Amino acid sequence: MAETSRVSVEGDFVELHPGTDVTGSPRYNEDIAPTRIEQRTWSRWNIAALWVGMAICVPTYTLGGVLTAYFGLSVSEALWTILIANVIILVPLTLNAFPGTRYGIPFPVVLRASFGIIGSNVPALIRALVACGWFGIQTLFGGIAVHLLLSALFDSWASLGGTGEVLGFFIFWVANLWVVIRGSESIKHLEAFAAPLLLIVALGLVVWAWPKASVNELFAQAPSRPEGDSFWPYFFGGLTAMVGFWATLSLNIPDFSRFARKQRSQVIGQIIGLPLTMLLFAGLGVILTAASTTLVGETISDPINLIGKIDSTMWVVVAMAMIIIATISTNTAANIVSPTNDFQNVAPRYINQTKGVLLTGLIGLLLMSWELLKKLGWLVSDVSVESLYSNWLIGYSSLLGPIAGIMVVDYFVVKQQQYDLPGLYLDDGPYPAWNLPGFLAFGIPVALTVVALTTGQLGWFYDYGWFTGSITGGLIYWLLARRTG
Repeated sequence: MAETSRVSVEGDFVELHPGTDVTGSPRYNEDIAPTRIEQRTWSRWNIAALWVGMAICVPTYTLGGVLTAYFGLSVSEALWTILIANVIILVPLTLNAFPGTRYGIPFPVVLRASFGIIGSNVPALIRALVACGWFGIQTLFGGIAVHLLLSALFDSWASLGGTGEVLGFFIFWVANLWVVIRGSESIKHLEAFAAPLLLIVALGLVVWAWPKASVNELFAQAPSRPEGDSFWPYFFGGLTAMVGFWATLSLNIPDFSRFARKQRSQVIGQIIGLPLTMLLFAGLGVILTAASTTLVGETISDPINLIGKIDSTMWVVVAMAMIIIATISTNTAANIVSPTNDFQNVAPRYINQTKGVLLTGLIGLLLMSWELLKKLGWLVSDVSVESLYSNWLIGYSSLLGPIAGIMVVDYFVVKQQQYDLPGLYLDDGPYPAWNLPGFLAFGIPVALTVVALTTGQLGWFYDYGWFTGSITGGLIYWLLARRTG
C-alpha cells in the first residue's frame, strides 16, 4: 500500500514530506521536487546579486541603442523607458515568485495548477525554446570574449580569426553547462562573486570613456522619429519591447524564489537588484556607443569588441576575463536553469537535471549553428544576431504575456494562494491532466495576435503585446475559472 505524503507549514513555507504515492509518480523526480526548508538559503542580497549578474550583459548594454535606432526615441526618452519598463516588470516578477517561495516548487510545477499536470508542458516548452535561443546568443558573445582574451595573450590564437571565435564559443559553452550541473548553490556563489566584478567593469568603462564622451551633446540629440510625430506611440512600442526583455524571467522566477529564505527576501532582493542595474548599464551602453567613434575611430555597439580595441594587453585580458564571468552569470541563471526544469517536466523519470542541462546546450548550439558556420566562412547570410534579438522582443512577449497573467490570477485569485502540494505531482490527484480554462485563456490572446499580424487589423494588440496579452489572458482565465469552479 502506498504511503501517503503529508505537508507541514513553517512561517512563509509549506514543506512536502513525500510518501511513496508521490515518489513513485511519473511526474516526480528529486530535481523538480519542492525544496526542503534547509535548502532555502538565498537572502535578499543573494537575490539582488542574481539580478545584478543577469542584468549586466551585452544585450542590456545595447538596449538604449535599440530604443533610439528602432523605436525613434531620444537618449533621455530611451533611459526613462528602460527604467519604467523594469519597474513595471517587477510586478509580475514578485507576484509569480510567491508560489515558488511558499511551496518550494519550480516554474513548470507551478504551471500544473493552471494548465494541468500534462498541459503544463505546452507553456513550459514555449518558455524553454526562447531560453535556448538566448543561451545561444549569449554563448556567442561569451565566445567572442574568450577569443579576444586568448588573442591578447597569444598571437597564434589571434591569427585564427573566425575559427578562434567558434572555438571560444565551445569553450564558453562547456563552462556554462558545468556551472549549472553543479547545482543551485554553485549558481548562488557565482552570482555573489560576479556582481561586484561586473560593477567594477562598468565603472572602469566610464572612467576610460568619460573624458572623451560629450554627454551633454548626446542628450541634446533629436530623436530619430519624424519631426512632429507624437511621442506616445513610440514610447509604448519601446516600453513593450523593454518589458519583453525580462518577460521570460517573470514566468520562471519560481525556479529561483524556491530557494529564498522568506517572501520578504525575494521581494526586496528583486527591487534592489533589477531596475537601477538595468538603467545604469543600458545608460552606459548608450554613452559608450556614442563615444566609440572618438575613442577608437568607429561606432561599436557592444562592449566586448569595444574593449578589444583598447591598446593595452593587460587591460584587455582583465576586462575580458570579467566579461566572461559576467556572461556566464547571466547565461546560467537566465537561460539554462529554466529550460533544464522545463525539459524535466516532460518526463521526470527519464530526464534529470544533468540531462536537462545537456539538452538545453544542444538546442542552443543548433539554434546558433548558422552564425557559427558564417564565422567559419562556410555560410553566407545577411541575418545579424542583433536584428534577431531586437525583432524577437515584441514577438515573444506576445506569447509570454498571457502565461504571466494566467499564473498571477490562478495563484492569487482562483486558488487563493493555496495549492495541494502533493497533488501537483500526481496523475490521479486534484488537478486535471489538461486544464481547459488555462488553454483558452492562453489561446485567445495568441489568436488575436495572429489576426493582427496576418490581417493588419488590431495592430495595437500586437504592438503592445505583453500588456494586452497578460491582461486579456488573466481576465479570460478568471471568468472561465469562475464558471468551471
